[in-house]
Amino acid sequence: MSALRPLRAAAIAVMSLSLLTACGSDDKSAAGGGKVKIGFVNGANTEFHSCLLKAITSQASADGAELVTANSNQNPATELSNIEDMISRDVDALIVQTVNVDALKNDIAKAGEAKIPIYLTAVFNGDTAGVLGASPVDLKAVGGLDAEWVGKDAAGADAEAAVIAGAPGAASDILVGGFTAGLPANVKVVGNQPGMFNRAKAQDVAENLIQAHPNLKYAFVANEDMAFGALEAFKAAGKDVKIVTVNGTEQGLAAVKDGRFAATVANSALELGTGAVKQTLSLLKNPGGQKISPVKIKLITRENVAEAPQYCLP
Repeated sequence: MSALRPLRAAAIAVMSLSLLTACGSDDKSAAGGGKVKIGFVNGANTEFHSCLLKAITSQASADGAELVTANSNQNPATELSNIEDMISRDVDALIVQTVNVDALKNDIAKAGEAKIPIYLTAVFNGDTAGVLGASPVDLKAVGGLDAEWVGKDAAGADAEAAVIAGAPGAASDILVGGFTAGLPANVKVVGNQPGMFNRAKAQDVAENLIQAHPNLKYAFVANEDMAFGALEAFKAAGKDVKIVTVNGTEQGLAAVKDGRFAATVANSALELGTGAVKQTLSLLKNPGGQKISPVKIKLITRENVAEAPQYCLP
């Protein structure tokens, strides 16, 4: 009988390994067998991405998880390379803030091949197949809220609006699509140029827009940092262009409060990052749990600026 014990033990080990592989994670937190290792692949270095990293780092530490991070710098090829590197580091799960919707397909496929669960932040195509879960921001609705404000403010009068987008692909395209689709017929979009999520670039774009369209009344800017650049350009040209934007940062809210921005749509990077870590760990323990945890969004104007959620950790 004693000679059979090693064989029996080996068979049990193989069965156990097969079960763990099929689940896509060894669920260390549930078994109490050491730290869960999470890989976070960030998309860029804007304030949103920096605050997202802070939130994920803080929550992972609070939950006793090991965190490995990488940044794709708005490059889809770098993103896939980062995914492959995380797989080679034997992470238990991946959290990904993608740079491009098309790149996301490759990310999900690559993680699936390696049987690494992948959790998506902000950008999500709605298909839960192949992913552990997602904390999506309804970016179309974000743009739509700013468009709704513009429509109400224009009150049926003809007006010109311009768009200063971010980087082509992923979040920016969806945001802009939501804004343009939500505008009433009396508000015409006369210009749409990328600011590449860069304040100086956005200022240059705004200068070009106001020169080409001196009667511009509204500008939708895809984040608050770029909006400050646009504001400088409009001020220098002596034009009072009403800026609607996105994020809800401390500086952005201050600009809404004092009238420099007409409105912003708050979608907290702190809430997104914190929730992503909590949900990732929860779903590793219980894959049958709720996969989708939408991030709250709220239109913020001077009247309700006190209701905006905290955007970032100090």
